[in-house]
Amino acid sequence: MKAKRKTLNAGDVMSAMEEMEFERFLQPLREALEAYKKGQKGKKEASEQKHKDKNSTDENDKSRDEEDEHMDEQEGANEGEEDEEN
Repeated sequence: MKAKRKTLNAGDVMSAMEEMEFERFLQPLREALEAYKKGQKGKKEASEQKHKDKNSTDENDKSRDEEDEHMDEQEGANEGEEDEEN
């Protein structure tokens, strides 16, 4: 209420625990919070890498599709030349 916020954050909880004289729980809580943050960071990085890999794959697929279309056009042109020769 002092900070005029509706959302609690980790610092708010730590301060409240100190005020209530629960200091013995602070270190394990800090360690658990750090482990949680590392886990979330790992998930975020994995998600970003997966998204990056997907985009790279999509670009490669698009390039292949364009190459296939170009090859189809060349084959069509070559067939037209063969028909003219016969």
